[in-house]
Amino acid sequence: MQKKHSKIGFGKFLVTALIIVVPLFQKFPAIRIPGIYVAIRLEDFLILFTLLAFLIPILKNLKNILEERISRSILLFLGIGLLSTLSGVYLTQSTALPITFLHLFRRIEYLSLFFVGFIYFRLNKEHNFIQYILKLLLVVNLFILLYGLGEMYLNFPVIITQNEEYSKGVALSWIPGSHINSTFAGHYDLASYLVLTLPFFINAFFVYKEKTSKFIIAVSVGFGFWLLSVAVSRISVVAFLISTTIALLLMKKQKELVVVGIISVVIFGFSPGLRERYGRIIEVVREKISLVSIVYAEEKVVFEDRSTSIRLAVEWPRAMRAFYKSPFLGTGYSSITLATDNDYLRALGETGILGLTSFVLIFINMFIVFKKYTFDQTIDSALVASFIGSTVGILITAIFIDIFEASKFALTYWLLAGLVIGKISKNQYD
Repeated sequence: MQKKHSKIGFGKFLVTALIIVVPLFQKFPAIRIPGIYVAIRLEDFLILFTLLAFLIPILKNLKNILEERISRSILLFLGIGLLSTLSGVYLTQSTALPITFLHLFRRIEYLSLFFVGFIYFRLNKEHNFIQYILKLLLVVNLFILLYGLGEMYLNFPVIITQNEEYSKGVALSWIPGSHINSTFAGHYDLASYLVLTLPFFINAFFVYKEKTSKFIIAVSVGFGFWLLSVAVSRISVVAFLISTTIALLLMKKQKELVVVGIISVVIFGFSPGLRERYGRIIEVVREKISLVSIVYAEEKVVFEDRSTSIRLAVEWPRAMRAFYKSPFLGTGYSSITLATDNDYLRALGETGILGLTSFVLIFINMFIVFKKYTFDQTIDSALVASFIGSTVGILITAIFIDIFEASKFALTYWLLAGLVIGKISKNQYD
């Protein structure tokens, strides 16, 4: 590899801004686009500015970037997405040209931050940058908690994007018994963000020896547990437990894992919302076995759990119909409406078997890179181990949620993915 690289003058400032602004800035629309829920928001301009600032370093180091199999997988996925878009517009005629291209550009925007994170870490010479990232995430976590508390007790406005009317930036108020969204556009987004960051905080707590640092991190972990409890996402709690287990095992923290597991069960067990939602699953299974209390939707038998009913009766069959219509390239982005509640079926319906295969290939190559990393008891390893665990948890979450389409989560995930892969690549290079 080349020894000389282009420098990014204020790359650290831009990466910092992204880590802070993306999760904390409410999803107020800056420019409304007719006929589509998705709007252009202020953070999109920050991302555009970041990409322009990183354009020359990325182009000058393009050869090194393309040496990474993950980079080639991402470009392959986007290339197939373009073919699916053209196929949806001109062959199956299942999408409208402006809207489907906007959906394609949105995915390009998300994945472009992988290259920003990757090239920044490769060019960065700051030895304590992972500690800096931890501090940023701790600050973000604090503000997410404060806004969540304000949402619950001080009537802070809630901005969500679950339907066309809400996506216009309508300010809602929290009502008792509902989910906490904090600064996110939905409780699933918040919960998935916590699955991404909480394992890192937990690993960092066991890595640091200094008491003040351990205290600050422990408090932040407590904040995260509360937020995850009030977000009331069943799959995200399971994903968090799996993510944390993997992260701690990679760091050889078996005894600590037992302690974290007990604390997690106790805390989540005291959440009335989680008890109710998990109880509903048990009730549905019981009803299924006894063949009682059934309802019908689209001439199919569905049991009384609203989210499960919608998935089984409407969203998942709709994605499969799109796949049957165009098996190789799907029917194009936006052709199966806003939600499928399964990222894999969504990819299958919109981009066909080629799109789904290329999407999965990104993560296969990611884990191939992960295998090359040697763990030690440092904060750098804590981040890598946590990101590996979180990725597994998120891939499980994606079975039930279109999580890689949620902008706040997806932008943060791909930026961190670039930083982590850049870290591993830089280790090998050095």
